This record gives sequence, structure tokens and C-alpha cells, in this order.
Amino acid sequence: MGEHKDASRSTETPQRADAQRNRERILAVAVTELTRSADTPLSVIAKKAGVGQGTFYRNFPSREALVMEIYRHELRQVADSADQLLCTREPDRALREWMDRLARFGMTKAGLADAIRQATSSPNGPAKPGHDSLLHATDRLLRACEEAGAIRPGVTADDLILALGGFWQLDPESDWQPRAARLFDLVMDGLRVGAPGRRATDDASSSQRFVRRAASGR
Repeated sequence: MGEHKDASRSTETPQRADAQRNRERILAVAVTELTRSADTPLSVIAKKAGVGQGTFYRNFPSREALVMEIYRHELRQVADSADQLLCTREPDRALREWMDRLARFGMTKAGLADAIRQATSSPNGPAKPGHDSLLHATDRLLRACEEAGAIRPGVTADDLILALGGFWQLDPESDWQPRAARLFDLVMDGLRVGAPGRRATDDASSSQRFVRRAASGR
């Protein structure tokens, strides 16, 4: 009896792993294809992901289910990366790198805007997922930076998201990365002014750098 249970467990694990890989492959292909065109047939996505129709529809029974899971999946990855970065970087470095990941998520979201709009526009369509996990991740990064004395105290997650608001005006079809990087560096310079772990001369240098960047447009 025990041997039978052990054998069952040993076969279930690879099966679950295969199913997870199939699901992740579908999501990866769907992000690319639906960003190109919101009307991409699901059969095309299944074929490019290398899965059969049955496997595809077991994971995603409708276009709406697929689009919403892409959105949740990308959102989850960005939120989870905050803790991963805090484990391997100094808090302020983790925050700055996380901004880059947030930017990539934002551009993916922009590319999927038509698909998301189609999925949520019908009366009985699914609701758009909330951003609570993103705000919690932002708050964890800010609190870690504050405790390390790397940023000024009292900055909230809402403050930071509002400060980064200019990013959402960038055209995803343009060469947006350099402009986003400059914006994020400006925001980081502003956050560091008044940080208890910095000397007054550091704050003066940061303020001067902030003014020069803003004036030069670089």
C-alpha cells in the first residue's frame, strides 16, 4: 500500500511540473501575440506555445480568462520582485531597480490595453484586477529605505506612484527606456534629499544634480 502511494506521488509531481510549464509557455506567448494584436486567435497562441487545444482551454477557458491572467501574472511578478531585490541589494538600489521593473510592466500593460479593454467591456465581463499588491510592494521598499536612512522619512506608496506619474505619458512605441531612466533618477535624487543617513553636503550635491538634470533635459 505504501509503495503504491509513493509511486502515485512520484508520477504526480512531474505531471504538475509539466502542467505549470505549459501554463507559463501559454502566458509568455500570449503576452507577445496579444500585444501585437488584441484579436489574435486563441488557436494561434496555442500553436505557438506548443500545446493542444484541450490543454489550452483547460488552463484558459475563454479569451477574457487568458487576458486577465496575463495581467495578474505580470502584476504579481512585479510585486514579488520587490522582496527579491531587497534580499540582494541595498534598499535604495533595490527601489531604483524595482522602478525599472515597474516600467516594463507598464509598457506591457500599455501594449495589452486593447485586449484588456475588450475583456472587461462587456456587462458580464471580469473586473479589472486591483493594484493592492503593487502598493504593498512599493510600501515595503520605501520602509526599507527609510529604516536604512537612505530616503527622507514619511514618503508613502501613493506619494511615489504619483511622483512617477509622468512615466505613463511615454509612448510605448518610442525609445522610452532612456527617458524613463532619467525620470526615475530624478525621483531618486528627490527622495534622498533630507535622508537622515546622508550628510548635508550630500544633500546639497543631490539638489544641484537634480536642478542640472531638470534644466538640461537629460
